[in-house]
Amino acid sequence: MITKNINEKGKQVQFVSIDQLVPEDHLLRKIDSTIDFSFIYDLVKDRYSEETGRPSIDPVTLIKIPMLQYLYGIRSMRQTVKEIEVNVAYRWFLGLDFFDDVPHFTTFGKNYKRRFEGTDLFEQIFSNILKQCMDKGYVDTKTVFVDSTHVKARANRNKYVKVEVARKAARSYEKQLREEIDSDREIHGKKPLKDKDDGNDEGSGTSSSSGGSKETRQSTTDPESGWFRKGEHKEVFAYSIQTACDSHGWVLGYEVNAGNDNDRKTFPSFYEKIKPLGIETLVADRGYKSPALAKMMIDDGVVPVLPYTRPMSKDGFFFSADYVYDEYYDCYLCPEDQILRYATTNREGYRVYKSDPNICKDCPNLSRCTLSRNHQKQVERHVWQDYIETCEDVRHDLYYREIYKLRKETIERVFGTAKEMHGMRYTHLVGREMMAMKVGLTYACMNMKKLANMLTKPKKKDGKGTDILSLLSSFWSFLSDLVGRQSLRAKCV
Repeated sequence: MITKNINEKGKQVQFVSIDQLVPEDHLLRKIDSTIDFSFIYDLVKDRYSEETGRPSIDPVTLIKIPMLQYLYGIRSMRQTVKEIEVNVAYRWFLGLDFFDDVPHFTTFGKNYKRRFEGTDLFEQIFSNILKQCMDKGYVDTKTVFVDSTHVKARANRNKYVKVEVARKAARSYEKQLREEIDSDREIHGKKPLKDKDDGNDEGSGTSSSSGGSKETRQSTTDPESGWFRKGEHKEVFAYSIQTACDSHGWVLGYEVNAGNDNDRKTFPSFYEKIKPLGIETLVADRGYKSPALAKMMIDDGVVPVLPYTRPMSKDGFFFSADYVYDEYYDCYLCPEDQILRYATTNREGYRVYKSDPNICKDCPNLSRCTLSRNHQKQVERHVWQDYIETCEDVRHDLYYREIYKLRKETIERVFGTAKEMHGMRYTHLVGREMMAMKVGLTYACMNMKKLANMLTKPKKKDGKGTDILSLLSSFWSFLSDLVGRQSLRAKCV
């Protein structure tokens, strides 16, 4: 029998509360029961007047509006407000009744401009929500995974100006490296380097950056973004989001930089932000593998887990590993057992070792060694190369090899979830500060969602499988001790 659904009930008056219309298992209800948002009042109280002016929108409601946008990956604030108007669960989460007016879509933008711009409010919101997750005992900061991803900026790739920028960016460890270079040169009977003026320094070496400046593109729409290209992707203006998470996928910290900033350049400042978490092991990809960063972590007692990097030699030439370093005599031995002696320590911190051209010119493997006109082979070794060698010892340990494999299940999954589910593949906002707000609230929403689902997950009645992780941890501890993990950690500490 056919049934015709005539929409007459929509005009009937019914007595119902908005709370009754939100399902018990709705995500927003779970978040509301697990996260305490009252801390927002303390963060913004100095931005409001207690006695003068018109009554404001509740600050918690105001902050929750963009949270809804990033939690559900809604493409714009205008669309978010339209969704709030018709979605009962959204109204309930914001504390609005059926007949309460939804704030205009420009309301948050105006409040941001007048009250929150230039503050670290959204970073504090992220940190406070992370602390609530840590207080529940779910976050483990002993092993941290670090990487960066790029977010397309709101900038036309064809609208730019060419600007001159410094070819060599200032490094946070420059002073320490300079002291190490001068000390090393003194040990080898060399004079300290002079302050750089014209770039004509002794022993500049092949690793030294040329002075002066280089030309790059700067967007006229969003000058704080950076010209970025990776692999076969189209060149675009983008932001680089450096992120840290634990082994369970909880986001521990973030930093926003221009898309053309190198990870090795931006990591030191980011490392200072996450270092107070009490990190014991830090896992990163090859972009972070440098003597300076390895020294930074090992000196703090952090074990850096970095991947293998393939040799960069040209086809048909000897690999760098074919030249063996003799620590006692401070020299290199080539594949033909000839000595490459110390020549100088250049401004980049590399010791330069050179062969005797009178011997090399008659070498049967000269074509596989060097193409220099004077038949002289040159090998370089950083003054902090010992730290890279320690990282290589760590890399070969079975325990840390298994930890490195977790990158695809931790930090890479965080990036995939943020882009696919929370709208972080691109941004409609302009400027680094606005981008930092978006990233901070997005990661805060991801942590909130994770915590809400963890706390409301039904408990197993039989209790089976609760000790699997502890058993695996005990097994790996026993196995790693057999291959000397304790000695490796002692070396790093």
